[in-house]
Amino acid sequence: MKITPQCVVALTWTLKDTLGDVLDELDESVEFLLGGDDLLVKIEEALQGHEAGDALELHLEPEHGFGDYDENLVFLEPRAIFPAELEEGMTFDGAALPEGASGEMPQDFIYTVTEIYPEHVVLDGNHPLAGIAIRLAIKVESVRDATEDEIGQGTMGTGFFKLEPLIPGNDTLH
Repeated sequence: MKITPQCVVALTWTLKDTLGDVLDELDESVEFLLGGDDLLVKIEEALQGHEAGDALELHLEPEHGFGDYDENLVFLEPRAIFPAELEEGMTFDGAALPEGASGEMPQDFIYTVTEIYPEHVVLDGNHPLAGIAIRLAIKVESVRDATEDEIGQGTMGTGFFKLEPLIPGNDTLH
């Protein structure tokens, strides 16, 4: 079966920066919905017409990947408003930041803790891969028709490098 819009593809990949450093490697296949919110547009376009067993090599500039880095999305917030167990790399939903956070932060971003100081925390609303050109070696492991439920949901629940915020009521910070 060839890949068309509204189908489910199982992929493995190796993601590298332009210097050849491996940023991510997916050895076990993961399913993604084409025509939904799971994959970047340029990846979906490149997959069209391929079938199980095919391999693709893609080079994506920041504007087709995770965007350019925006220094206006970096904020300094008081350390005291965050949990004691705060660590670099943890993420927070902009719509659910701790009470006392500045009102200047757009709510529709996921913020990553990039630095922790005794009095302040640096929160970055940019995707960790923003501003980076990436090279992606993809292998199509399988292709199938999407079900009506999958199409209705618009996702298989495993987006391509999506950030997951701290979920209220969840004790695990990530």
